[in-house]
Amino acid sequence: MQNPYASVIKNMNNISILYKFGEVYRMSHKQTGWVCAGKFYRDRVSREKTAARQEIKLMKGLHHPKLVQCLAAYDTQSEIVMILEYIAGGELFERIVDENFEHTEPNSVNYMRQILEGIQYIHSKRIVHLDLKPENIVCVNSAGTLIKIIDFGLASKLEPGKHLMVLHGTPEFVAPEVVNYEPVDLATDMWSIGVICYILLSGESPFQGNSDAETLALVTAAQWEFNPESFDGITNEAKDFISGLLREDKRTRLSCEKALAHPWIALFDDSNSRSTKSLNKDKMRRFLARRKWKARCSARLTVQL
Repeated sequence: MQNPYASVIKNMNNISILYKFGEVYRMSHKQTGWVCAGKFYRDRVSREKTAARQEIKLMKGLHHPKLVQCLAAYDTQSEIVMILEYIAGGELFERIVDENFEHTEPNSVNYMRQILEGIQYIHSKRIVHLDLKPENIVCVNSAGTLIKIIDFGLASKLEPGKHLMVLHGTPEFVAPEVVNYEPVDLATDMWSIGVICYILLSGESPFQGNSDAETLALVTAAQWEFNPESFDGITNEAKDFISGLLREDKRTRLSCEKALAHPWIALFDDSNSRSTKSLNKDKMRRFLARRKWKARCSARLTVQL
């Protein structure tokens, strides 16, 4: 893999861990101070290197303001490195539970709109992300409300006339067709977006069980409901939006286009001044604490199903 920036990349220093999951590091240039992120693939297994090269090839073709950008890549005998834009704001859900941040339903609409715009773009290229979850939605900076979608390590391009079936995912966010080892498609991402939206508004996971096996059983049964206490004060439009995504039959789920056109997305635009209340963050704090605890038990939350 030829890399025109190899001489620049080799001059990087000050490497430190940037994200909790995977070998991604913050790097700065010795002479200029330019900051970027480096994703390192050091596995010498041929299959893993092939997957890394496929991820890089896919990301080099994705150019959208709501997606992390691949700036360069280089391939050596010992490792493959992908150079990414540095995103300084941290995970979206961590921002939301900050004491200085006011979390409201209109804010949630803003975040969901941005997620949908990014996924609409990759879906237009027949690419399915397959790993949408809170850890992969990050803030551009520490003050604003712009977000980006990261980590395309499990993403795949759908080929005409071919079925794609996968055996990976994060239990609380995978769609029923993944657990059942049935063909996945663009609608598989829409299920995950529905789970993210549910948690964003309530602080609770709709499919959380006492174990991964119990969680997956709830997913395959598509058993979920709106907790009256957690969704107190949330609009009916929001509930209808989530209901349109968390459908067992993937053929009936909202597409990105239909989700962006849903009344909830337009409910809190700049011309609408309806009053809203701040959402309680306590349940989301507990949700994040539980995920951090699980992370300490595993190097990565993404597990083989």
